[in-house]
Amino acid sequence: MTEAGAQRAHDHLERLERLIHSHAEDDQCAAAENPHLSEDLAKALLQRRDLSPKVLQALAKNQAILKSRPVLVALVSHPQTPRFVSLPMARSLHTFELMTVALQPAVPAGVKIAIDQIIADRLEKLSLGERTTLAKRGSMRIAERLLTDPDPRVVELALDNPYLTEACIIRTLMRDDVEPRFAQNIVRHRKWSLRTDVRCALLRNPNTPMAAAMQFARTLPADVARDALFNSNLPHSVKTYLLIEVQNRTRE
Repeated sequence: MTEAGAQRAHDHLERLERLIHSHAEDDQCAAAENPHLSEDLAKALLQRRDLSPKVLQALAKNQAILKSRPVLVALVSHPQTPRFVSLPMARSLHTFELMTVALQPAVPAGVKIAIDQIIADRLEKLSLGERTTLAKRGSMRIAERLLTDPDPRVVELALDNPYLTEACIIRTLMRDDVEPRFAQNIVRHRKWSLRTDVRCALLRNPNTPMAAAMQFARTLPADVARDALFNSNLPHSVKTYLLIEVQNRTRE
């Protein structure tokens, strides 16, 4: 490159930097749609939370910069990106890129739900390694879906997912199609087996081992245990025996 060419490139870069840091929407749009916009400058632009939807739409039409996957992820993640722009782009992201977007606090709730659904639709086609990573680091909704994964290792990791909630465990225990071993996993789990509402759900689950059901019925408050057992799907003989035990406790 000649000295004159180098100077023109430098001047062009400086102009783009000025446009990116401008507070004028027209300047920001000019930078966003510039075909010579670099990845670093595009990421710098997307770090601004005061961008308007118009600027983000202009960037979304810049096919040259959208070849950069970090820029694509940042554009989908931006809280001001319109859904009609972000969701079609999200479908082109890799699964772990989607996971990264879904876990960012600034991403709107509706976009997170849609992204979780995209991931969920892919689960059956993902490798064991990919499902293992999602079980450990995925969002609450993905972790809950993986509680019914056919591989026990994935289920065990999902149970320890930091985003998983008690409500997820209870919903899964109440499902008619849940594997019998799931109740046994919860009975053995160091965290979930101690929760009162989870124990109540286990008292309603037909696959809860009798020894565990007896322990819960004896240690839960009598009225709580009775209410759980009245709506229980435990074998009739077990349910009857435990109800008698609980009734005897109330008389003492």
